[in-house]
Parts: sequence; C-alpha cells; structure tokens
Amino acid sequence: MREFLIAPSLLSADFARLADEIRDVTAAGADWIHFDVMDNHYVPNLTAGPLVCSAIRPYTTLPFDVHLMTMPVDSLVGAFAEAGANVISFHPEASLHVHRTIELIRSHGARAGLALNPATPLAVLDHVLDLLDVVLVMSVNPGFGGQAFIAQTLDKLRLLRKRVDATMQRTGRPLLIEVDGGVKASNIARIAEAGADVFVAGSAVFGTSDRAQAIRCMRGELATVGEHADLAAMK
Repeated sequence: MREFLIAPSLLSADFARLADEIRDVTAAGADWIHFDVMDNHYVPNLTAGPLVCSAIRPYTTLPFDVHLMTMPVDSLVGAFAEAGANVISFHPEASLHVHRTIELIRSHGARAGLALNPATPLAVLDHVLDLLDVVLVMSVNPGFGGQAFIAQTLDKLRLLRKRVDATMQRTGRPLLIEVDGGVKASNIARIAEAGADVFVAGSAVFGTSDRAQAIRCMRGELATVGEHADLAAMK
C-alpha cells in the first residue's frame, strides 16, 4: 500500500513550550518534525535559528525537516546540520549557485531538498532533480502559517509526479514530493492523489487539542489513496 509521511510544522506550535509540543506530536504519531526558518528578508517574518533547533533536538527521535526561507542559504547549512537537521530544503531564488548548495547540504550528511514557491516553475529542477532527496512544493506563499491552500498546486503536483517517477526509475534513488501550506484532513487525499508523499500540517495539527486524533483523521483520508512505492527507507 502507498505510504505517506505527516510532518507537523512547529510554526503553528506554542513556542513557549516547544519541548512539550514536540513530545506531544511525536506521541500522536507524526513521522517528521517540520522546522520553518524565516529571516524577515527572504520572507516577511522571523522565526528561529539553529540554536533553537539544537535545543529541541533531544525531545524526539523523529527526523527534523528544516525549511530554510532565508537569503543567503549556505552560511546556515552547516549550523543546522550540526543542530540535528536530517532534511534541509531551500529556495532556488535564495541561492546564487543551486547545485553548489545542494552539494553542501549533502556534504554535511543531510538530505537535500529544493523548495518551490507557487510561482516558481518546475524548470528549475531540470539540471538538479537527480541530486535531490525532496522537492518541497509550497501551496501557499511562504512567510505565514494558517493560509488557504492554493488550488492550482494540484496541477503542478501532477506534472511533478511524472517527472519524479521517471527520475526514480532512472536513478533507483528515492525522491519525495512534499507539500507545505493549507494541508488539512478535508483536502489531504486530493493532494496525495495529485502526487504528494509528505504533508506539512501546521494549524491542522497544532491548532487542535487532540493531535493524535488530527493525525488519525489525516491517515484515514490517506488510506483511500491508491498504491505507491514503499517510502519506509526515508522515515
């Protein structure tokens, strides 16, 4: 059966009690922890850096999925890898040399992801898709949590799914499609059917009192989606 990964986003967590929030969603059945990094430069908001990532790393064994919404990127890669990041994604617009940044991430032992804004074309993947572990598709404009899912993202996902499947068949390497923005139980199945493997859920998880029930509802919706390649090796 097709396997999917749910990654609650700490952007919607209570920052005054992050350790408890991480323990809670870990116990609730999350697969990854999504860590949004905003610099009030590339995006109009400011969040947390590698010191916070390092401080909360001991509270879960789940992979940390770090999304850099920063400019520049390269100077932060090593610090986040040392702080415990397992996946590091960045935006091509924020790097002068995308290929070099991907190689830098991988040289630090982390999986490399490229994040695509709603208006960023899939053509940016043309010469680097073989090197990536994750393609992170933004289904909202980055910078704030709680936004509504942009419906046109579904068409983008369908096109990307074809490219990713062809790449995996050629290289034999796993490559995940992740979606971030407006994901919730009522639309997660449609997003999965369009091609996504990993689902970043912020307010849909942290905005509820029963996080385990929220994740169960999402998994229940995902159970209706068809078969897919086994992704257990990426957990």
